[in-house]
Amino acid sequence: MKKMLKTLIITTVLMLPVIGFSQNSRDPGDPPNGGPGGGAQPVGGNAPIGAGVVILSTLALSYESKKACKILKKEYY
Repeated sequence: MKKMLKTLIITTVLMLPVIGFSQNSRDPGDPPNGGPGGGAQPVGGNAPIGAGVVILSTLALSYESKKACKILKKEYY
């Protein structure tokens, strides 16, 4: 149990920078002097899907690890 908790804490600490950098920055607005690059937002906006994928993967991995530990504990004890 202590080993699994230690692994979970290390994984969480290593994933924090990934989640932090996946956030969108502010909208830069229109360019000065009416230059190119302005216009309407794309359809769907700026939906950040990177953080959702990381969270889903982490939760799936934790769930599978828990199930595997339970099966191994049942076989050997």
